[in-house]
Amino acid sequence: MKKLLPRLLLTPAVASLLLWMIVPLVMTIYFSVIRYNLMQPEETGFIGLENFEYFLTDPSFTVAVFNTLLLLGSVILITVIFGTAIALLIDDPFPGRAIVRLLLISPFFVMPTVNALLWKHMMMNPIYGVLAQVSIFFGLTPIDWLTDFPLGSVIIMVAWQWLPFATLIFMTALQSMNREQLEAARMDGATYLQQLRYLYIPHLGRSVAVVVMIEMIFLLSVFAEIYTTTGGGPGDASTNMAFLIFKQALLNFDAGVASAGALFAVVLANIAAAFLIRMVGKNLDK
Repeated sequence: MKKLLPRLLLTPAVASLLLWMIVPLVMTIYFSVIRYNLMQPEETGFIGLENFEYFLTDPSFTVAVFNTLLLLGSVILITVIFGTAIALLIDDPFPGRAIVRLLLISPFFVMPTVNALLWKHMMMNPIYGVLAQVSIFFGLTPIDWLTDFPLGSVIIMVAWQWLPFATLIFMTALQSMNREQLEAARMDGATYLQQLRYLYIPHLGRSVAVVVMIEMIFLLSVFAEIYTTTGGGPGDASTNMAFLIFKQALLNFDAGVASAGALFAVVLANIAAAFLIRMVGKNLDK
């Protein structure tokens, strides 16, 4: 009875988890192997792996995978480098540090759609945007960011929102540093670059691994910024995997192909997660 009671208490949570995850996954697998277009729901039937073949041979597929990886790598690189720099800048006490920390963290709480609209209309508009006005002030021609650099614009938007998260993690990690060790290094004549190389960066190793893992999982599904600003264009210039699946599901009304794409994205995300979990585990074991 003592062994049975804990299992009985866990049963509702496990059942809820199964219903929440397994049922949608099974339905997605089912739709991925049948012909199911929302405009022609009566024309259904088992077609095997044809949906996967159609999705993987779509001309937009290669571009979407490349854009997804480029977006992922660029945002992680920007947030890790600038997050570390900002955390180091505000690590030492100074007047108003609490307010500065609050302001630095606040962009992370902005909804993705609001973030995209803010950058689209207030910052990157080629006529009245802040960046356009700065260009005019210096006698330069304003850039139409969303047309000339669509994916770069999305990277800037997403990086701006995720930078506070990385900064917060790194600030927290720096609070646990051994201050006596730092003071000893300074008294021995260590330059700031030497302190950075031998003390700060090794100490932040675990935090960097955590930031990379969490950001990678979430950045694989970036959608709102693309939908709100560029619509995946011009052409497929800013289309990623999430937006390509959306186009198949709600623009082409092909639930079968969209389900095949969703399963591919799930496999990709799990591969990335497994790799990152191993990387974080190695860092934690050091």
